[in-house]
Amino acid sequence: MSRLTPFHVAVPVYDLDGARRFYRDVLGCAEGRSSDHWTDFNLYGHQFVIHLKSRPAVPEEHPTNLVDGHNVPIPHYGVVLEWEAWHELESRLRKKNTHFIIEPGIRFVGQPGEQATMFFLDPSGNALEFKAFKDMGQLFAV
Repeated sequence: MSRLTPFHVAVPVYDLDGARRFYRDVLGCAEGRSSDHWTDFNLYGHQFVIHLKSRPAVPEEHPTNLVDGHNVPIPHYGVVLEWEAWHELESRLRKKNTHFIIEPGIRFVGQPGEQATMFFLDPSGNALEFKAFKDMGQLFAV
């Protein structure tokens, strides 16, 4: 695999201060530049930005797609971590009493792409997935 470069993603949040606390204090992201309408974070080496948005009058619901017996929210975002880093994050999230919409576990056991994965929501309802492969070479396995 060639050297990866950081991605940039921006997501809407309804409470900038609450979202800042979540990404900083729960996920452990370092804060970067900010204004009264957005904040940059270092999400495992990637540029992640939260942007303040008005809360919709009718709550938005995530559609889902059935994957390995789970209703996976679409859209979602996250990072593929090293195996040990994933377990450290899982432990930190459990200590912070994070509600998982798909509990941490191993998917595709014994198949190409076997992975540890977990899904949860940020305070604005954005779906996050963090995953890890014991064999990172299996990231794009078919």
